[in-house]
Amino acid sequence: MAAVALSCALLIATDSLFTGFINAVESSVSRHLGDIILEAPSGRTITEYDSFIDSLCDTDSIESATAVLSSQGLLLSAPGKVKAARIWGIELPRRLAVTPLHEALLFQKDNPAEQVGFSVNGKPDAVGGIVGIGVLTQPDEATDEYDVDAVKGMLRQRMALTTGSMVQDCSNTDGSQPRFSRKVIKFNLTDVAMTGVHEFDQSFVMLPIEELSKTIYPEKETVANLIHIRLTPGADEEKAMAVVRGVWRSFSENRFDWYAFASVTSAKQLNAQLIAEYRKQMTVLLFIFGLVSVGIILLVFCVFYLIVMTRRKDIGVLKSCGVSSGSVAGLFVLFGTVVGVVGSVAGVGLGWLIIDNINAIEQAIASVFGIKLWKASTYMFTQIPNTMHWGSVLWISAAGIIAAAVGSLIPAVAAARVKPVETLQYE
Repeated sequence: MAAVALSCALLIATDSLFTGFINAVESSVSRHLGDIILEAPSGRTITEYDSFIDSLCDTDSIESATAVLSSQGLLLSAPGKVKAARIWGIELPRRLAVTPLHEALLFQKDNPAEQVGFSVNGKPDAVGGIVGIGVLTQPDEATDEYDVDAVKGMLRQRMALTTGSMVQDCSNTDGSQPRFSRKVIKFNLTDVAMTGVHEFDQSFVMLPIEELSKTIYPEKETVANLIHIRLTPGADEEKAMAVVRGVWRSFSENRFDWYAFASVTSAKQLNAQLIAEYRKQMTVLLFIFGLVSVGIILLVFCVFYLIVMTRRKDIGVLKSCGVSSGSVAGLFVLFGTVVGVVGSVAGVGLGWLIIDNINAIEQAIASVFGIKLWKASTYMFTQIPNTMHWGSVLWISAAGIIAAAVGSLIPAVAAARVKPVETLQYE
């Protein structure tokens, strides 16, 4: 029974943790980028995006949408402290309707959504910015946790962001390549984002889209190059993507000559190849552990065969009292099945206990042995996904029961072939 329980617990824990990780990767993109992303071709920008977003939100499939101006740059957060950053110009509070950014903020998370913004207390004309916690500080090597108190001390600190854009000199007639125009944005830290997703925490700097647009494209009105879209609950993704393409075509075909080259992608499609590889790895891992768990059959066979060999006289007495060979065999198979059922139930309970407390177990190992098994820099998330995958519990439990029953078959046949006359002749 213990072998069945341990094997079931191992397979359930492995499947649930791996499935939870895969689901977390899939959902993190959707949570922080939206269900659908419309992206302009490289070097192109979308003007009058408010009109496009209003048209999207008028449809039944779209719940909300927000514009983003994306760029790259270097952040000087303190003297001598420079780090590469991915810069987003975002809209507040519109972005809060598309993503859970509100929940990730250290200072404004308790404010109503309409009060969350970039304003700097006492400096009405200052530009504010939200920076990922990993851009400002690095996690502790031993605990993999950020020093939140140190980061809180940086509030309203002055920082400089170097970015730019490619500019083509109109006076050039020799066909020379566009040159890079360097731009510097100085801002005050108004909040820190701690999403729990390594990529976002380690690289993102968010500014008002108006300020970033004015700095990078001073000759244009406020522009964007991404539209993040949140679908209404229950909306069909494929149909919604068709709706987005239709609204985009109607909006853009008379405004932009490049409109046909804009991409409309679902969040699932962005990581589809990576998720497929993760699922292959999970299948291989479960197959290997499954082969190890086949030892249940051998173990049950050995235990039951030993019972048959040591209880031959008892079996002989039963058969001499009129119990048929089939009944004797059925008794052993039933016993094996009961062992499988009880072991599987115990395995489900043990697996659930491991999964529910996996983060505490990991922290205990780190504290006692100084070994950090889970690092966000390696596994993308600060916490191990600990959701029980009940879809796998049924087939793993059934496999455990069947394995125990199969292991009892040969001993059952051996018990059925016991001859009372030969067994009891010396009694």
